[in-house]
Amino acid sequence: MNAQNLSAVTTDVIESYGNTARNVVNAYRVGNERAMGYVDQRWTNAVMNTGKRLTAEVRNNALAAQKKLSGYYAKGLSLTTDSADTAIAKAVELAAKGVQQVAANAARFEKSTGVTALHKLAVAVVPAAQGISKVAVKIEAQSSQLVSTVAGKKSAVSAASVKRVSPFRQARARRAA
Repeated sequence: MNAQNLSAVTTDVIESYGNTARNVVNAYRVGNERAMGYVDQRWTNAVMNTGKRLTAEVRNNALAAQKKLSGYYAKGLSLTTDSADTAIAKAVELAAKGVQQVAANAARFEKSTGVTALHKLAVAVVPAAQGISKVAVKIEAQSSQLVSTVAGKKSAVSAASVKRVSPFRQARARRAA
């Protein structure tokens, strides 16, 4: 194992935690959508069950107001969660680039000085990094299950649809092929 392998494991950990964060955002999104649907349904039932106590015009206005409020809530929810997804993607991208840059700088340093201490440290740290990677993958899987649980039976969005493959993983896969 060398420093490049350590950087690959570290990048995988970063991406796994990024996917976990996306799953948490997705659980928030789906949970709020379900809650919004429940509130809309209860409001509609309450308005329709008033019978003759409310005129048809008042009932229609109440339903229209609820629909408008739900629309604003849905737009706000979408804006918030989309922004969070974008921020997570950017953070993962920057962190992975940082790891790649550190690995490149370490290799240049060793090449120019002839000192292999960084390489030896990288070799020693790889098993621990791989252990952390396994834990990160388990956490990611659990967060995916959280999305499914929050979504309920009629899941409009699956956790897998949110998972993104970073450009670093794509490039590494192309090099390996």
